[in-house]
Amino acid sequence: MENKEKFRPDPQLRLMDQVRQVMRYHHYAYRTEKTYCNWIVRYIKFHGSKKHPRDMGKSEIEAFLSHLATHENVAASTQRQALNAIVFLYHSVLDMKIDGLIEPVKAKRHRRPPVVMTQNEVQHIFAQMQGRHLLMARLLYGSGLRLMECIRLRIQDLDFERSMLYVRSAKGGKDRVTVLPKSVQADLQIHINKVKHLHDEDLLHGYGEAYLPGALERKYRHAAREFRWQYLFPSKKLSRDPRTNTLRRHHVLESGLQKAVKTAADRAGIMKRVGCHTFRHSFATHMLENGVNIRVVQELMGHADVKTTEIYTHVMNKDVEAVTSPLDIL
Repeated sequence: MENKEKFRPDPQLRLMDQVRQVMRYHHYAYRTEKTYCNWIVRYIKFHGSKKHPRDMGKSEIEAFLSHLATHENVAASTQRQALNAIVFLYHSVLDMKIDGLIEPVKAKRHRRPPVVMTQNEVQHIFAQMQGRHLLMARLLYGSGLRLMECIRLRIQDLDFERSMLYVRSAKGGKDRVTVLPKSVQADLQIHINKVKHLHDEDLLHGYGEAYLPGALERKYRHAAREFRWQYLFPSKKLSRDPRTNTLRRHHVLESGLQKAVKTAADRAGIMKRVGCHTFRHSFATHMLENGVNIRVVQELMGHADVKTTEIYTHVMNKDVEAVTSPLDIL
């Protein structure tokens, strides 16, 4: 938060309302807001609810984070998320410094190789899917998208002329460009025509506004009603924005695609633990197996460090195929 303008919440508000006010001022995603609020409430309840965070500090934070590691066996990433939420509370809401380095008992990091499907397995799963879920799964695999990156795509993020797909505000708030597979473009065009018809119907009934990130809604007053800003995969029903109470058409829930992928994997008889993120792992691995430079794959995946991309070299088929088992040479 160091580079962001300092915003002081209304002291008349209750603590959690202050947290929400600061997060909304800085345009944090609603999902992040819910997650941070959940961790802050858990931190307060852990110490008995009667103690205000102003009266706590380094030792109480360490005790809570250590409890997560030793008693709840959370992953290292989960413990880090909890720490980020608490640091946000002190630095950005309470405007307090935490004295000293926070050193809790650290959760164990398990570096497991990613689950990767073969190309045949990907085809078998696709054969068990249809409609919008199949289209989304093909983008997960064909463009190397994370689940929410796919769910949050807007019409304007697709560049058919250059076969490119723009991923906005991805992990870490970064934008990136990846490939838009030619084999899916015709189906996407048909799908977009259906979305256009749905949007026209919404406009006809006085709706048709999409959620705009950050301050765009104030800067571009009529942009929310433009078709290019609509979600590529809109929900079937209108819903109220939990922050503004505005009735609009949001994107689909991720749970629908998650269930569809799991069901398809079961029907295809695939014993691996397959989920939506498995398509992204498979994209990176298959690109490397096809001879694409690892630096290019790093850019397409949006990895800050090439070491993250290198993990896929450990599960490449070409490395395994070159090895002969000692049993086979007896």
